[in-house]
Amino acid sequence: MEDNHFISHLPCPNCGSHDALAVYSDGHAYCFSCKAYYKNFEEKQMSETVSEKKDYELVEAGYLNYEALPARKITKETCQKYGYLCGEYKGKPVQVACYYDAKGNCVGQKLRFKDKGFAVKGKISNVLFGSQLWSNGKKIVITEGEIDCLTVSQLQGNRWPTVSIPNGAQAAKKAIEANLEYLNNFEEIILMFDMDEAGRKAIEECVDVLPVGKAFIANLPMKDPNECLVNGKGDAVIQAIWNAKPYRPDGIVAGTDLYEKCVTDIEDLKDSVPYPFEALNNKTKGARHGELYVITSGSGMGKSTLLRELEFYFGQTENCGIVALEESNRTTGLELMSLYCNRRLRLYPEAVSESERSDAFSATIGNGNFYLYDHFGSLDSSNLLSKIRYLIVGLGCKRIFLDHISIVVSGMDNVDDGGERKAIDKLMTNLRSLVEETGCTMFVVSHLKRPEGKGHEEGGKVSLSQLRGSGGIAQLADMVIGLERNQQGKNPNVLTIRVLKNRFSGETGISGYMYYDQETGRLSDYKGDIESDYGFTQEQSSGDFYDHHQCPCIGNSLGY
Repeated sequence: MEDNHFISHLPCPNCGSHDALAVYSDGHAYCFSCKAYYKNFEEKQMSETVSEKKDYELVEAGYLNYEALPARKITKETCQKYGYLCGEYKGKPVQVACYYDAKGNCVGQKLRFKDKGFAVKGKISNVLFGSQLWSNGKKIVITEGEIDCLTVSQLQGNRWPTVSIPNGAQAAKKAIEANLEYLNNFEEIILMFDMDEAGRKAIEECVDVLPVGKAFIANLPMKDPNECLVNGKGDAVIQAIWNAKPYRPDGIVAGTDLYEKCVTDIEDLKDSVPYPFEALNNKTKGARHGELYVITSGSGMGKSTLLRELEFYFGQTENCGIVALEESNRTTGLELMSLYCNRRLRLYPEAVSESERSDAFSATIGNGNFYLYDHFGSLDSSNLLSKIRYLIVGLGCKRIFLDHISIVVSGMDNVDDGGERKAIDKLMTNLRSLVEETGCTMFVVSHLKRPEGKGHEEGGKVSLSQLRGSGGIAQLADMVIGLERNQQGKNPNVLTIRVLKNRFSGETGISGYMYYDQETGRLSDYKGDIESDYGFTQEQSSGDFYDHHQCPCIGNSLGY
C-alpha cells in the first residue's frame, strides 16, 4: 500500500480559512482551524473556492430520526425542535446536528460519532446552530456546542433564544463576526462558553467584535451547561443567565458595583486572625485573607520552622495547601506531627509510641484539613500555578504555604543572565493575581542575597534590598517578615522578627523575639534580654493586639 503523505494547503470550504486545510495523498483532508474532516475529497475538489461550491451532499433523512439523549438528559422534543437527529451513517452510529439558514433550508450538518470523532457535510461555519428558530428578542444565549445549546434551551422550556457557535472555541470569533447583523437584533448577548482556558480565551476574542454594551458573560459552577444538567444543577444554569454580568475590559469597574463591598459587606475588613505568637502580632495585626506574605532570612535562620508553626496553627481549623519543594510529603507530615508531640520525631523516633504517633497523625496531617503537592525539586511555574489554583478553588484551601519561591526557577536556563529575576517577577505577579482573585492567604518563603559586611548567620540585619532574585517580591507582597539570628552568639536560638514591609498598617521594624527549643522543635515568644553580641538593640513593642490563644490540640498557651 502506498504511504499516505501530505500534498498541500488549500482553502477550507467549511470555515473559509485560506490555508488551514491540509490535503493528503489518500484523498482525505483535515482543517487545522475548524477541525473539519473530509474523507474522499480529491485535490481538484479542494481547489474550488468557497463561493463556487454551492451543492452539498447531506445525510439522507431516511437514515435518521429524532430520539432522546438519555446520557445527556436531553428530551426527544428538544432534539426535534432544533433538528438534532440520531441514526446510522456508513454503518456507524451517529448524531447529526442540522444547520439551517434564515429561510429554514438545511445548509449543513455536523456528524458526531461514538468515538467522539466528527465530520461536516455542507457548510456550517457562518451559521449559528438554532438561529432559524429566533429572529429577535431581549436575550440570546450563545453556547460553545450543540449539546449545550439543547441543554440551555430545554432548561428554559424551549421558549427563549439559544444558539451555538458551529466549530468550538477556536473558531468562535469568526462565527460571531459572520452573524453580527443577526445578533444585533437582541438587546443582550449572553456568552455561556465552557469554564476552561479555551472558553475564557474565546470570550475575550468575541467581546471585541460584539456591539458595545450588549455582551454579557455567564459563569457556571461546572465546566459546561450539560455537565450542570447531568449533575442535577440545572437551576444554576438558569441563575447564570439572569446573573450574567455585562462585559467590561479588564481594569474597568463601575462605582455602583462596589456598594456591597463598601457598605454592607465589611466582615472581610475584620477578618484578621491573630498569630499564635506575640512577636508576629505586634506590628502585623494578624493574618488576613486576600493578602500575600513573604517570609525571608539568610540560610538556616528558621524560615521553614516558622512556616511549619503557622501550618500547624491554621491547619487546626482551616483547609491548608502545602507546597514544600525541598522536602518529601513524609517529612512534612512527620514535622507537623512533631509539633503536636513536642518531640522531633525524625531525630527521636523512639521518643513516642506507635499509638502516640497515631494520635499525632489524626490531630495534624491526617485531620482532613491538609493538602500537599507531591513534588520534589524545580518545576515549571505554570504547572505550579495550576496546582495552587486547584488547592484553592477545587479543595477549598484558605491558606497556602509555598517553600520556597527560588527553587521554582532553579532549573531554568540562563538564570545567571537575568533569567531568574524575570522568572520570579512573572511568578510573583501571577501569585499576586491568584491571591486577589481567590481571596486566599498565601505565605511564601524567599531567600536573601549575602550582605556586605556581617553575614546573616552572624546576626546581620535583613533588608528589602537583600531579597534574592527580584525587586518584584517586595513590590507585590502585602507584608515582608525578616528573621535575624546570630548562630555563633550567646543567644543562638533566639530569632528577631523584623517587619520589613507592612501594606496593612505601615508599621515596620522589630516586632519581637522568638526562641527555638532544640529538643522539642517548637518556637515560642522570647521575653529575655538580648546579649550585645547579637548585633542589634532590643526594641520593645506594643502587645495590645496579642491574645494568648490556646492551642486546640494540646490545650496549653502557645507561649509554652
